[in-house]
Amino acid sequence: MRSSIRRSVFLAGLLFPACLAAAWAPAPSSLEQRFDAQLSSPDQTVWMKLLAAEPNQVGSPHDAANAEWLLARYKEWGWDAHIETFQVLYPTPISETLEMPAANGAPAFTATLQEAPIPGDSSATARDYALPAYVAYQGDGDVTAPLVYVNYGMEDDYKRLAQMGVSVKGKIVIARYGKGWRGLKPKLAQEHGAVGCLIYSDPADDGYAVDGVYPAGPMRPPQGIQRGSVADMTLYPGDPLTPGVGATRNAKRLTRETSPVILKIPALPISYADAQVFLETLGGQPVPAAWRGALPITYRAGPGTRNVHLAVKSEWSLKPAHDVIAMLKGSQYPDQWVIRGNHFDGWVFGASDPLSGQVAMLDEARALGMLAKQGWKPKRTIVYASWDAEEPMLLGSTEWAETHAAELQKKAVLYVNSDGNGRGFLGLGGSEDLRHFAGQVANAITDPETNVSVAARARADIRVRGTAPAASPEAKAAAEEAADPRQDMPIEALGSGSDYSTFLQHLGIATLDVGYGGEGNSGGVYHSRYDTFEHHTRFVDPGLVYGKLLSQTAGHLIIQAADAELPLNTPDSFAAAVGKYLKEVKKLADDRRTAAESQAKMLADNAYDLAADPTKSHAPPEALKQVPKFDFGPLDAALTRLNSSATAYDMALSAHGASLSSGKRKQLLTLMQSIGQTLLVDQGLPGRDWYKNMITAPGMFTGYGAKTLPGVREAIEEDRWDDATRYIGLIAGALDAYSARLDQAVALLNG
Repeated sequence: MRSSIRRSVFLAGLLFPACLAAAWAPAPSSLEQRFDAQLSSPDQTVWMKLLAAEPNQVGSPHDAANAEWLLARYKEWGWDAHIETFQVLYPTPISETLEMPAANGAPAFTATLQEAPIPGDSSATARDYALPAYVAYQGDGDVTAPLVYVNYGMEDDYKRLAQMGVSVKGKIVIARYGKGWRGLKPKLAQEHGAVGCLIYSDPADDGYAVDGVYPAGPMRPPQGIQRGSVADMTLYPGDPLTPGVGATRNAKRLTRETSPVILKIPALPISYADAQVFLETLGGQPVPAAWRGALPITYRAGPGTRNVHLAVKSEWSLKPAHDVIAMLKGSQYPDQWVIRGNHFDGWVFGASDPLSGQVAMLDEARALGMLAKQGWKPKRTIVYASWDAEEPMLLGSTEWAETHAAELQKKAVLYVNSDGNGRGFLGLGGSEDLRHFAGQVANAITDPETNVSVAARARADIRVRGTAPAASPEAKAAAEEAADPRQDMPIEALGSGSDYSTFLQHLGIATLDVGYGGEGNSGGVYHSRYDTFEHHTRFVDPGLVYGKLLSQTAGHLIIQAADAELPLNTPDSFAAAVGKYLKEVKKLADDRRTAAESQAKMLADNAYDLAADPTKSHAPPEALKQVPKFDFGPLDAALTRLNSSATAYDMALSAHGASLSSGKRKQLLTLMQSIGQTLLVDQGLPGRDWYKNMITAPGMFTGYGAKTLPGVREAIEEDRWDDATRYIGLIAGALDAYSARLDQAVALLNG
């Protein structure tokens, strides 16, 4: 990387210099050009075929063999590499039953719970070591009960059912995938008194209503089943038995019964072919239009006249998770680490998720190894991590990071994550103060299909999606940012769902998540046995062209971070993001207050009863709590200070950064590399103290989706007024600590 990074500096409220952030991009350095020349889509294709040749779930023979193969490649390419193994709780199915006994003249029906072979796809016909379709960390059980359809199984769906006079207490619920993380569906079912949960992929979301089904097209065939984890990752990720500490052999463990993240009710994923049979038996009212999928049936809430028998029994033992860790030692700052990670375990074959990202990362490792053999010495130590056991609950990365937490908080400068990858648009998520750094890398990389920068394509996609009629407020705001050429391309706040979680939300390490997608379609076979080499190379990324592009993008981030002379952070970007988040939270409070007042008047006027169909069961909605006025003064003051400190830092760095002595430069780098840790609060978020980052976290009722300023935002959403007030103060304190660190850096620069 060149010795200085172009920065946008705010002077008197104006952007300076006046050139456009979207248009400006540095030409790739000769080092980056040499790196790019080593990358190979054909080699990535060969590696994917090998790694995806057999089922590779945690504990399988092929998973262990893949770890050894990865270790050998890192060593072959000149890395100092080893395998670090953790003992994690990973349940696997012993038996599964889902049936409707014969009743009232109707014959018995037993769900297949199997995915049929696909003609022409040799991988999808393999049976050895492939486990039945299941969801990990459900609660074993044997129940018989009536069935109720709960749409996507989110909290608003249960509120609507209550208005329809339908209770799920003592029932088995059937929910469709979508609109929220899968683990929330059985969790909410359990909280509402259900005794079991079925989850299926409706063809409206994930099948023939979207495109042709595999093998004719990319989408999920009728017998396709989406596996996944249903552990309550909103409390903490990683091994369910060792929260906060590494799952080493002698670690102190909770029991399965005392772990708060393991469900108490049985749950199963099923195909839409099987789901249709169960849904056809339901009686009761037709569901609202928004609840109707694409199956050729009348969707009803239920219950029906027939009971459903659901039984799940699992084997609950510890299994090895093999992380492959490789290092290139830094020449100037060996105790500053730039870390790159992607997992390699799948639910079955895992070609798209995760091996498309894993082989891209491997290509980077080979190219970096070649550069090192040719004499390049990165200033900082580079760590490449091939994570195992991500799919069940981010096990491999979390256990490694928890084991090495103190060392990582002292040494880690940046963590760059990827996961599944495909043809399409660049997606960036992560720490807002890395937005300029990531955006400038993206400006300098060319999309292979359009010959414009990947940043320009991503901006266009964000703008188009954000101006669609059904666009969310967040998408509309991102579109406005993307349309402004003075700003770098938007970067998304991170929730959860991949291996960045522990680094960002528990340890406060600067993080980027990078990947391509949106054109090639891997969603149709997500977490099924049809996520194969054949499917990926036909539909998701033919020729792995975008696999090579991911290698180029992530590789440039790593090279520039490893050799940077000055900190990568742009605090003005972070300050702008916090200002946006605070504005959203204030609006949330005002909107909820208005909604509660409006609803109270409608209840008083008996409007809901008068508007309901008197021939159908109905009930008015539960009264909303009246929302108090909150004192956001501490946050307003903290934001004012943050803006001032960020501006002062940018000005001081622009004036003095290039002329710093080596000693002062090292002091500055040390100050700024751990600035994200100032945003951590030891007590964590309400009810989930593992999540310590006050700026972003996975939502309690969104799962993968991020909640910004979560301590306040979720408290307002969930009527916890005291928590909202308390976390206004805690977040303000964290922002003040961030500003104080900037002030230290300014004093160093100006001294």
